[in-house]
Amino acid sequence: LRRTNLSPVPIEAMTGRWWVLHTKARNEKALAADLAILGVLTFLPLVVGRRTTRGRSTPTKIPLFPGYVFLCGGPEDRLAALRTNRIANILEVADQDRLRADLCQIQRVVESAQPVDLYPRLRRGCRCRVVRGTLAGLEGTVLRRRGLWRVYVGVEFLGQSAELEIDPDCLDIID
Repeated sequence: LRRTNLSPVPIEAMTGRWWVLHTKARNEKALAADLAILGVLTFLPLVVGRRTTRGRSTPTKIPLFPGYVFLCGGPEDRLAALRTNRIANILEVADQDRLRADLCQIQRVVESAQPVDLYPRLRRGCRCRVVRGTLAGLEGTVLRRRGLWRVYVGVEFLGQSAELEIDPDCLDIID
């Protein structure tokens, strides 16, 4: 995936309070564009992916974090965002410095030429199910060893287990 970014302003240059805008379905780019017209600073990291429609594959810009736009500003900017009618919820950010640091890193990733794989819910220790391939239906626990995603499958009664390397695209998280 190639990167792109709807925000031309570096995160370090943005001043104000940060809010996380949880958008209505598929409203991220429209919300960011509406707020840009109003002069409100937002950060919407986008990656270039491929979308297939009627058998044709075309490149398209998709949000790195679907459903979320980051807003930096004052209470009047937050109110302007609410007036767009594109927001489902506004999340308060308690640790402003931590979010700013995280967003600086995300901006660096988005602007780099490095490939990005999106696995938003995949975390070490969570339960998962294999959904594709010869192991479809297998359930286990996600591990990460030496930079590789692995699935731990065990027989608790026997106290025995096995680990296998697996493509994260083949996993679905069990809630």
